[in-house]
Amino acid sequence: MEERIVVKISELRTFVIDVLVNTGLSREDAEITADVLITADRRNIESHGVARLKRYVDGIKSGIIIPDTRLSIIKETPVSLVIDGNGGMGQPIAYNTMKMCIEKAKKGFMCFAAVRNSNHYGIAGYYTMMALKEKMIGLSMTNSAPLVVPTLGKNAMIGTNPISIGFPSKNEKPFLLDMATSTVPRGKLEVYSRKGQSIPDSWACDEFGNPSTDATHVLENVVKRKGGGLLPLGGGIELTGGHKGYGLSAVVDILSGILSSGALGLDVYGKRGAPAEVCHFLGAINPEAFMGLEEIQENLDSYIQMLKNSEKAAGQNRIYVAGEKEYEAEEKNKATVSLQDKVFITLNDIGKEYDLKLQESQKE
Repeated sequence: MEERIVVKISELRTFVIDVLVNTGLSREDAEITADVLITADRRNIESHGVARLKRYVDGIKSGIIIPDTRLSIIKETPVSLVIDGNGGMGQPIAYNTMKMCIEKAKKGFMCFAAVRNSNHYGIAGYYTMMALKEKMIGLSMTNSAPLVVPTLGKNAMIGTNPISIGFPSKNEKPFLLDMATSTVPRGKLEVYSRKGQSIPDSWACDEFGNPSTDATHVLENVVKRKGGGLLPLGGGIELTGGHKGYGLSAVVDILSGILSSGALGLDVYGKRGAPAEVCHFLGAINPEAFMGLEEIQENLDSYIQMLKNSEKAAGQNRIYVAGEKEYEAEEKNKATVSLQDKVFITLNDIGKEYDLKLQESQKE
């Protein structure tokens, strides 16, 4: 059984911020990035939590992420934005873009933004939750490095391309869908690789297009673009619906990359040592554009209750709706969060360069 290290969230936040400031981010951008990462860990999405810090530090050092740049507005209407991230950190770019979308939606009922030339932005659901906190409907999606093999293919051509959509509720937890359009995100394979565990053969394929259970081998192949990769949601064949996940992933590429005239497919992370050119699509919808906040919230509560109170399968005692497990985890992890011991060690290895040390609270 792997060892887990419990750390105080307040100390983890300070550590991550200090590391990012030392790599060149402004304190404001470092605080935003740290909050996105720690929110993922608090919600038990550890594949996108502080385990990603090394990736960002390495990205800044290698020139993939430009730490001291700001976004530019390329085109603007009352209900839309086209943003150029200028190669900066993905989390602040997406955060500030969603803030603009929310403000426009307050005045004009809705706003959508296509963002180009950004970087990995963490969990898609974070930006959706920004809209939910303002009692709005939120939408967040992003393209990513080509890690996913199109249905009936054998080479990774498209990203895991997550989609998040959220709707505000009244008494129930908000409905918050946050999912990759691949069977699993890359981070899930990284978790299994760190643990030395095999993955299900429906998650990925090798360089010949055959199902693979070796997470480390698949990750090495996709990083070096040697063939193979993750499989679309539904698996590698049409019989199990793989073409549907493939289609959803392509839609994310189109909304994010084509609407912004940005990169997509093989062009994302296409040049070694150069900005990744990741693209996002973000939006906020004011419920007053439809039946109004209160009525929509009440209708959503009734719908959620209908789903949760429906008859359970044999041996099951609860039905969940999207986001419910993550909200409960976030409430549980208010003061501390549990990290894989390898992640804890890696964080402190990063910190040594800046004379920073993360202390453990206790061991599980």
